Amino acid sequence: MRGLLAGVAIALMLGAAIAPGCAQRDNGRKIVPVQIDSVAADAPADPNRYKHLTDADFEKVAAELGVETAAIKAVVSIEAGAAMKGFWAPGVPVINFDRTMYKKYAPKAASRAGAKGETVPKGLSGYALSEWTQLINARKTNAQGANMGTFWGMFQIGGFNYKVCGCESVDEFVRLMSYSELEQLELFAAFLRNTGYVNELRALNWAGFARKYNGPSYARRGYHTKMAKAYARFKAEEARRVKAPTPEVATGKSLRLAPADEE
Repeated sequence: MRGLLAGVAIALMLGAAIAPGCAQRDNGRKIVPVQIDSVAADAPADPNRYKHLTDADFEKVAAELGVETAAIKAVVSIEAGAAMKGFWAPGVPVINFDRTMYKKYAPKAASRAGAKGETVPKGLSGYALSEWTQLINARKTNAQGANMGTFWGMFQIGGFNYKVCGCESVDEFVRLMSYSELEQLELFAAFLRNTGYVNELRALNWAGFARKYNGPSYARRGYHTKMAKAYARFKAEEARRVKAPTPEVATGKSLRLAPADEE
């Protein structure tokens, strides 16, 4: 819960810093669309898509951003919390409905129509049930406004930031947030790219990154030092993997695979 509330505070600060109703440019910078990896009409749904992010996921997104894999892992581990949890249930992302933000953005929604026939996802309890109940009730009055006034996924990005995340609409933003943790990571990556925050990450300028992402209280809360320590830890893990002997070295046997036309 502490990590979730910290994420909400971060997202609130970001919403104040970035005009969510801007066109596809922010301070003269062209908005880059989000990279969509796993959502395809002709592709079968991966049943494992709600599970934790893999090393391959991090490596892919790090390459897209031009940053070290250890750097993006460090940011995710601190900003998303140790659990890195994006879903409460399959297709039901972690959310925080904020009534103040809903009242602010409901009048600005492209469509103010209410959703019909929506029900609270089954199987939820406690905090998750409370938040989704509030969101569903708000959607019945103004669906897009409710989605804009909610903080989504493991990074708790406000729906009002959908354009800065490279989406054409808040509906697309919610669809991706609800599809997989990889898509949540891609939305976060688009956010970093379109705000220019990625430049600090490329330079491993943890204080500069935390100042922009976490706000003026970053130093008091130690975000920059936490990220630096996490980065060092992930770099050490990378080094250990590189030094670890391959099965071929350990056994002296070749692991050469036969070409596809060989039986």
